[in-house]
Amino acid sequence: MGPFTKNKGDVDIESLPTEKPIYGAENDSGEYIPDEGAVHAETFVVGDSWYAKTQRLAGKFGVEQRGIERVPSDERSDAGMSQIGTLWLSANMVVSSFAIGALAYPVFYLGFIDTILIIFFINILGILPVCFFSTFGPRFGLRQMVLSRFYFGWYGVKIIAVFNILACLGWSSVNVIVGAQLFNAVNHNMPGWAGILVIAVSTFLITLFGYKLVHTYERYSWIPCLIIFLIVLGEFAHSGQFENIPMGIGKSEAGACLSFAASVYGFATGWTSYAADYTVYQPVGRSRKSIFLWTFAGLSFPLIFTQMLGAAIATAMAANDGDNVYYDGYESSGIGGLLAAVVVPPLGRFGQFCLVVLALSIVANNCPNIYSVSLSLQLLARASQRVPRFIWTLVGTLIYIAIAIPGYSHFESILENFMLVIGYWLAIYEGISLSEHIVFKRGFSGYNPQDYMDPSKLPPGFAAITAFCFGVMGAVLGMAQVWFTGPIGKLCGTEYGGDIGFELAFTFSATSFCILRYFEKKHFGR
Repeated sequence: MGPFTKNKGDVDIESLPTEKPIYGAENDSGEYIPDEGAVHAETFVVGDSWYAKTQRLAGKFGVEQRGIERVPSDERSDAGMSQIGTLWLSANMVVSSFAIGALAYPVFYLGFIDTILIIFFINILGILPVCFFSTFGPRFGLRQMVLSRFYFGWYGVKIIAVFNILACLGWSSVNVIVGAQLFNAVNHNMPGWAGILVIAVSTFLITLFGYKLVHTYERYSWIPCLIIFLIVLGEFAHSGQFENIPMGIGKSEAGACLSFAASVYGFATGWTSYAADYTVYQPVGRSRKSIFLWTFAGLSFPLIFTQMLGAAIATAMAANDGDNVYYDGYESSGIGGLLAAVVVPPLGRFGQFCLVVLALSIVANNCPNIYSVSLSLQLLARASQRVPRFIWTLVGTLIYIAIAIPGYSHFESILENFMLVIGYWLAIYEGISLSEHIVFKRGFSGYNPQDYMDPSKLPPGFAAITAFCFGVMGAVLGMAQVWFTGPIGKLCGTEYGGDIGFELAFTFSATSFCILRYFEKKHFGR
C-alpha cells in the first residue's frame, strides 16, 4: 500500500501510475528504464483525506508535494546540470567548512603542512561516494534513503534512516552554533539562542517550499560568500600574522593526524546519505559521468579552499607576542571571534557586515540537511509517510533548535566528537552499499527500481544489518574519542591515541557483508 489508507475518498497510490500513457525513458546508455512504481503529481491531491486537503493547500503556495515517492520520467526537469554543482558549491562555501580547518591547531595541535595535506587528500576521498551516488537519482528517480532499500532491505533501511535523521539534525545543530558565534562576534549583546533562531527560521522558509527553491537559492548564495572569503584571505595575508607551525614527529603527531583526518572525512562524506535526493528531477538520459564531475567540482573546491583558509588563519593563534587578538577572539567567540580578528580591525563596519553574511551562509549548508531529514522521517513507517514532507521539515527544524541552544557553549567538543561519529556510520553505509552494488548487483543493470515498494523483492536485510554491527565493532576498536579510546586506536598515538575508526568500520562492514550476503542471496534468491 502507498502512503494513503483505503478510506472513502482516498486513493491507493500504487494503482495510479499505470494509468498514465508514459511508461519510461532511455538513459544515457540507450537502456530503457520503466516508470513502474512512479507516482505522478496529481495523485497527491486526490481524495477527501486530511492528507489530500493539506497537499492541495500547499500546492496553492507552490510547496513541493512529493516526498519519497519515485519521480516519473515525464515529470523530470530539463534544468542544466550546473545546478548540481552550484548546490554543493553553496552548501560548502560556508563558515562551518572553514571551522573544520581552523580546528586543526587549537584542537589537534597539528603543523600547517600536514594539515594542508590531510585537508586535500581526505576531502577527495570523502566526496567520491557522494559523487557516485548522485548519479543514481536521474537513472531511478529515487531518493537516497529509498534507494538504500536495495542494500538494507525494507526493514533494515529503517535503522539507516534513523542514523541519517540523527546526522541531519546533528549537522544542522553544529552549523547554527557556528553562525550564532559569528553574530555574537559582531554584537556581543546578541545571545547565542537569538542567532540560532535567525538562521533556523531562514532555513525553514526555504526548505518548506522544497526541491526547486532549494536549488534556486543554492545557485547564487555561494557568490557573496566566496567574495567575503577572498576578502578574509587578502586581509590575513596583508596582516603578516601567518605562522608556519612546524610538523611534529612520532606517535603523538601520527595520532593527531589520524584523528583530524577522521573529522575532515566525516564532514566531506556527510552528504553521501542524501546524495541522490538532489538529482532525482534530472532527466533519465543525463550522463552519469557529467553528473559525477559536476558534483565533484561543486564539492571539492569549496571544501578544500575554505578549510585551508581556516587552517592558515588558525596558525596566528600560535604567535607568542603577548597580546594575541586571534587567540583572544577565538577564546571569546569561537570561530566567529577568530574571523572577527581578521576583518573587523582593518575594515570596521564593513568587516562586521562580512561576518553577518558569513553567518547567514549557514542557511545554504543547512538547507540540504533539513530537506533530506523530512524524507528520512517519511521512510520510518507507513504512518509517517502519510505526513506531508513540509510538515516533517517543521518538526526537524524545531528539534535541532532544541539541540543547538544548550550546545552553544560547548562547540569544539560537540563538533569534534560529532564529526567522528558521523564518519563512522557513513563508512559502514558506504562499505555495505558499494559492496552490494559492485559485487552482487554488478552495476546499474542489477536494479529493478519498480521494486522499491515491494518488500518481497528486496533483499531480506539480515546480511546488511549483521554487517552493520560488525562495522560498529570496527569503529569501536579504532575510535579515539575524548570519552573512549578503542584498543586499536590506543596503538595509533601516545596519550590520546589516533582515530582509525572510519577505516576499520568500512573494512569490517564491507568484508563481513560480502561473506554474509553470498549465503543470504543463495538462500533467499534476492
